[in-house]
Amino acid sequence: MKKITLKQSVDKVVSSALIILMGLMVINVTWQVLSRYIFQNPASFTDELSRYMLVWLGMLGAAYVAGQDQHLAIDIVLRKLEGKAKANLQILINSLVIIFVVAVMILGGSNLVYITFILEQKSATLQVPLAYIYTIIPVSGLLVLFYQLSQIFDILKTQKTA
Repeated sequence: MKKITLKQSVDKVVSSALIILMGLMVINVTWQVLSRYIFQNPASFTDELSRYMLVWLGMLGAAYVAGQDQHLAIDIVLRKLEGKAKANLQILINSLVIIFVVAVMILGGSNLVYITFILEQKSATLQVPLAYIYTIIPVSGLLVLFYQLSQIFDILKTQKTA
């Protein structure tokens, strides 16, 4: 029986969340179009809801793609290198991503969530606290951090066995 790793479990949860979110977004936008053009009575909440769903989809999707190592990258130098030099460059790149993610997404995003929570800001139409909407920023940051650390550990493990 194949052992399921923590990364595979996280991948499954995140990909399932993305699928559900995308399906709900399709339903929401379909209802928006139907209510506007067929029923001539546009639903007021659908525009704002689709905007927030798109933000969540983009942030979670970016974290997932980073975890699959399928993100946009300029890898000209990386492709030219081999062995220890390539592994060291990959670790450096992952470390720089970690610095960015911790500083901007986790700390900055958490600060944004905290400020909007304290100020009790709410969305215009849905009246949902914006802190709930912005929570996806530090959550995605934590996911990217997890994935980057996972990639560094895989590189180090591969170097030990080689």
